[in-house]
Amino acid sequence: MLTLPMKRGISMNNITIAGHTLEPGKTIKDHIHVVGTEIHIPHVIICGEKPGKTVLITAGIHNAEYVGIQAAIELSNEIAPADLTGNVIIIPLANRSGFENRTMSLVFEDGKNLNRVFPGDKEGTEADRLAHLLFETFIKNVDAYIDLHSGDGYEALIPYAYYVGEAPAHKVSKEMIDCINTSYYVRSTCTTGGAYNLASMAGIPSVLIERGQLSLCPPEEVQADKEDVYNILRCLGLLEGEYKTYPKTELRELSDIAPCTGCWYPYKKVGDKFKKGEKLGEIRDYFGKTIHTAIAENDGVLTYQTASLSIIKDGPMVTYGVIQKDAG
Repeated sequence: MLTLPMKRGISMNNITIAGHTLEPGKTIKDHIHVVGTEIHIPHVIICGEKPGKTVLITAGIHNAEYVGIQAAIELSNEIAPADLTGNVIIIPLANRSGFENRTMSLVFEDGKNLNRVFPGDKEGTEADRLAHLLFETFIKNVDAYIDLHSGDGYEALIPYAYYVGEAPAHKVSKEMIDCINTSYYVRSTCTTGGAYNLASMAGIPSVLIERGQLSLCPPEEVQADKEDVYNILRCLGLLEGEYKTYPKTELRELSDIAPCTGCWYPYKKVGDKFKKGEKLGEIRDYFGKTIHTAIAENDGVLTYQTASLSIIKDGPMVTYGVIQKDAG
């Protein structure tokens, strides 16, 4: 079982989060209003009958990533206070207005990508205010954080996970990564913009799990997300029982954005390995003429890519991982 770094006040009695006092054996289901907007965010707080640490689970920061959203909804109805040492907070749908208006990764009101604006701004636009509330009310007040993501409506991907490699609590984050049942993980160097990135830099052990693609919601992938969360909770000591660790390969992530708009024709499938210099796909114009060829700059494994015919200039095209030689 991992020993989490202590955060002031989190494991003491009479904790208050989102206006709710966390009392042993209590389950709270509520919405919190994002001041200055019309947005209300659903959240569930499950208070264990025994005192302990507080873990946050979020989904729907990108609102068309449905596997994580459904997994979070099911977890919120399955985790019982009697089984819990500590507290679990679940936000099953962080970008509610985007979900209800099918804006894919964007907040409906201002068109911003929520996972690019953390820690937010209480005086900003809707996405800024939402990120500020999520960070100040929930993220900064917990002992560990699990963020669930998937492939968007145009994104194919293989399951993998991230943690921030140079963060203060990176050793605990890496042990959380070891509990996730994927073949690959990324030791990220990104320390800004994203929810789990900022949490990591604030000393909160954090991981991001990618599972699911194309805005689909297969039950087996929902179940796999849930099993990863349960396994991490056992590792952190919130649930009893043995936890498993899964050997996986470390990747250094490289992303190629689209240099032009047009029709995209990928040559590889996610999960494929390739050599430096291989063609990964082409962008063609509306007469079928090739206007760009994506070439691998390194040997790697394709982790996710645009899967739609439509591709947009400066948008995602292909992302792949370079296998690290010292990976274990």
